[in-house]
Amino acid sequence: MTVYLLAGGGTAGHVNPLLATADSIRTREPDATVLVLGTAEGLESRLVPARGYELLTIDRVPFPRRLNVSSLAFPARFFRAVRRTTSLIAARGVDVVVGFGGYAAAPAYIAARQSSIPLVIHEANALPGIANKLGSRLTRYVAVTFPNTPLPHAHRTGMPLRAEIANLDRAATRDEARRYLGLDTTRPVLVVTGGSTGAARINATVTETARDITRAGWQILHTVGETRVFSDPNISGYHALPYCDRMDFALAAADFVLARSGAATVCELAGLGIPSVFVPYPVGNGEQELNARDLVAVGGALLCHDVDFTPEWVRASLIPLLENDEQRRAMAKRASSAGIRDGAERLTDMVFTAVSESRA
Repeated sequence: MTVYLLAGGGTAGHVNPLLATADSIRTREPDATVLVLGTAEGLESRLVPARGYELLTIDRVPFPRRLNVSSLAFPARFFRAVRRTTSLIAARGVDVVVGFGGYAAAPAYIAARQSSIPLVIHEANALPGIANKLGSRLTRYVAVTFPNTPLPHAHRTGMPLRAEIANLDRAATRDEARRYLGLDTTRPVLVVTGGSTGAARINATVTETARDITRAGWQILHTVGETRVFSDPNISGYHALPYCDRMDFALAAADFVLARSGAATVCELAGLGIPSVFVPYPVGNGEQELNARDLVAVGGALLCHDVDFTPEWVRASLIPLLENDEQRRAMAKRASSAGIRDGAERLTDMVFTAVSESRA
């Protein structure tokens, strides 16, 4: 029986592909033991046990971004986390470590090397994080979501998607999804989302132009974010939710999507062949714009920078696109051509290969 240790967490961008891969491993090897290494503070502390997996925790040790007093304590704290992980690997008889980035990943990468067991790495974003830059130099099993991700040994597997998304039959589910979400089954649907926390710029612009969009014959399903304060325009055809717990239904209902360009969002829309406009998150190192780059390049999506996403842009560019059925159909076809739905299975293949080759 093989024992898998999946390491990563902190944010949904790390936890969701980890869980999708865990599910794929468990489906294909039901008698395997799948363990998850994370921290007690990250999103994994809630999502991993809820999915039925055992969570092992180590201390949260972020890489220092600048030299200060706390950075002086980093080496000791980091190698304490490595020792803890090495001990867990030995005690639980772990055969392979699969890392997804995040706070728990880097100690797991070093521990796998010290334990002489295979290491597999998955990088979700077009621009890799620090942990995966380190880990990719310790193994030749490196999976990436996007082409041209700058990591050594990179092999494109795509994003491990949740089964409910990867297996979604949009046409068969559309009417059920629209009824569930309180939408009209006869009018096209624009889904707007800034992620679980929402996006201030997107919220403000969409609520200001909601009347123009609905006058064009569309209805809007808008997830505004659980912590966002926004002004509801109270317009027929505009439906606001703080959070959507059935994004599979939202995507089944959608004819067009307006969203931030997190890696999972980009991959889900490409895999499902849904045309879109991306408004990348403007803070950080620019990875969201890079995530959208390839889908935009093939014509499956448009990109509008956050500062440019104004009511004037919506009226001049988005609404004419919503009114152009032929252009939207062409975008959907191009998006689908760039999508990968079976990323979880492809990554699982790499993991199985790593285990098999280490035993041989």
